[in-house]
Amino acid sequence: MNVSAFYRFCSRLSFTILVLISCAISIHAADKVIVLKAARLFDGKSKTLAQNGVVIIQGNKIVDAGSNLLAPTDAQVIDLGDATLSPGFMDGHTHLTLDFSGNYNERRLKEVDLNVSEQAILATRYARATIEAGFTTVRDLGSRFVGSKEFVDVALRNSINKGVIVGPRMLVATYGIGATGGHFDPTSGFRDMLFGHEPDFSQGIADGPDAIRKAVRFEVKNGADVIKAAVSGGVLSLADEVDTPQLTPAEMAALVDESHRLRKKVAVHCHGDQAAKEAIEAGVDSIEHGSFMKPDTLTLMKNKGTYLTPTLMATEWITSKIDNYPPALQAKAKAAAAARSDMFRNAVKMSIKVSFGTDAAVFPHGQNAKEFKLMVDLGMQPIDALKTATGNAADLFGIAQKAGTLEKGKFADVIAMPRDPTADITATERVSFVMKEGKIIRNGPPSAPPVAVSPDADPEIPAD
Repeated sequence: MNVSAFYRFCSRLSFTILVLISCAISIHAADKVIVLKAARLFDGKSKTLAQNGVVIIQGNKIVDAGSNLLAPTDAQVIDLGDATLSPGFMDGHTHLTLDFSGNYNERRLKEVDLNVSEQAILATRYARATIEAGFTTVRDLGSRFVGSKEFVDVALRNSINKGVIVGPRMLVATYGIGATGGHFDPTSGFRDMLFGHEPDFSQGIADGPDAIRKAVRFEVKNGADVIKAAVSGGVLSLADEVDTPQLTPAEMAALVDESHRLRKKVAVHCHGDQAAKEAIEAGVDSIEHGSFMKPDTLTLMKNKGTYLTPTLMATEWITSKIDNYPPALQAKAKAAAAARSDMFRNAVKMSIKVSFGTDAAVFPHGQNAKEFKLMVDLGMQPIDALKTATGNAADLFGIAQKAGTLEKGKFADVIAMPRDPTADITATERVSFVMKEGKIIRNGPPSAPPVAVSPDADPEIPAD
């Protein structure tokens, strides 16, 4: 190499090093350290609150969390005072693209008239209300529109991930899978052929093990993170009984096998005891609702390690607004409400694994935290109720290595609520600070009250 070439090489090398150093400095500057302080800290897994809580954050991750930690020099310190820091809450059962909270007949009429694009725009409001209430991660368990094959939940999830809109981290199920004429059949209860065709696997409706497998594959192809199926009747469907089985054991076995082969968890809508027993035997990951489950079914559930997602808020809202629903639905709601309290008390006594879930959309989005008090009123200890929406939920969702607890290396999803939630669980309803992946979403009053799109959707519900 001649002298001239050598100098050119050295010049280029120096320039490259300067560029790399400059980039490193820029990245370091962007990842400033934020320190959150409060009187108490719940880490998402412990049996007690830590005093003088501190969470140290850099970028989108937690650097450290605990009591009386020293803030690094030049860190931005946010002292939240007499509050409790907690991992962002998680709701295992929401429907962020929908609103069922108003008059049932008016909603069904609107369902065949409302443009799906308009529904997607409304969903952005629901997402904002949910995260501002302190819920930084949700499972969205079913999104469908009569006569439309749009995947609005996938679009909403992707838009949140790209930073286009503000909302919680979403694990979506696309269409719920169900039987012809069952709880998830979008044409059930309408005049035959009103929509010009019978729904098939491409809308989640499948009969027989092979069709069930095809439906699972189709949903995963189109972006499903979790598979949802209806294995018993439901409250808000007109043409079925609330507790009747709707999938055969062979269909359930195919559902679970195909989903697990594709590394997807299986959540099943289920009120009935027989259907729950068959679903648990098949290996589902969670039972949603579970209203009529008997002690022997709960025992099977415990032995299998199946999660219960109780959705107490859904029943609470429906029974408090019972006149908004047709007589057939009123009878089903009353039966489910009469059974679910004893079921849940038994589940608590038996130490069944519980993941927080509300069925948000049945009530206005943003009121999710009211579920905590309902669980505590039915015998769950406040600290255990907090765990259902943090460490437990992260385990069920399959994201425990990334979120759910305040620990080094996990996403900086941190919220703060006033005073001590183990002394007053309704503190969870008054979240004042929300951070998701290191970005402050809220510090102070919410930007808007809980979303109540329907004219008669009262944002308050009576006490249990």
